[in-house]
Amino acid sequence: MSRTTPRAARSGGRRRLAGRPGLGRGLGAVSLAVLALAPAGSAHAQDDPAGRFRAANEAARGGDYPAALGAYRALAADGHEATSLYWNWGQAALARGRHGEALWALLRGRELDPGDARLATEIERVRAAASLDPAEIAPEPLGALVRTGRRLRLDALALVLLAVSLGLHLAARRRAGWTTGAAWVTGVLALLVALPPLAALTTRPTAVIVSPGASLLDAASPTAAELGTLREGEVVPVLAESAGYLRLEDSSGARGWARVEDVWPLAAPPPG
Repeated sequence: MSRTTPRAARSGGRRRLAGRPGLGRGLGAVSLAVLALAPAGSAHAQDDPAGRFRAANEAARGGDYPAALGAYRALAADGHEATSLYWNWGQAALARGRHGEALWALLRGRELDPGDARLATEIERVRAAASLDPAEIAPEPLGALVRTGRRLRLDALALVLLAVSLGLHLAARRRAGWTTGAAWVTGVLALLVALPPLAALTTRPTAVIVSPGASLLDAASPTAAELGTLREGEVVPVLAESAGYLRLEDSSGARGWARVEDVWPLAAPPPG
């Protein structure tokens, strides 16, 4: 399990993938997905996201990972999010040795498509490479249930069942019989199906530690004292926000503030 390290102890429009290739095992091996991103802007510099994506991939293939990562980040910030984009982002970050950023990209891709098995497999591989426990990337116990609800669109199904139940209840008022029992059965089913979507209301937002040696601070201030360091790649609940800072809790239970450039929320891409 990860722990904050005391300062004194420190030394020194969605799209599915089409034909995503296999992943090399070395950090220098980059496996890039192919994606046609839909335009989302009228300016000439913004109306060819597919071209920008290809250019970013070429930069990654040529070993210019900082340029590739910057291009992927700009695409996401402009609203061109897709699982393929985040897959490639994760591979480029991993090739550069940035396990935290790679995990963030893969987990963000999973937010877009909770049913993508390849992403789930890659998340586990990167987690193991970063020497993180499974619990350190899943701090919210109901998170998997929420993702299942989104993948199966249980919120829409619950609404359909509720509408059917109400219709049967109205019919039962005019004529008793099987409609009464069916109305209650569909009503109970609607409540059960709605549990995963409702679980989202109780789960805290989460973020990923993307910077090695990120500091845990005692206040949201440039002059704050450092309480310790955070594990790169760990997923942490976000408790509060302040300008340029996030208040969080790590797996050891330590609470404090971290700079937003060191901790990226999973709810949205970072600014470009």
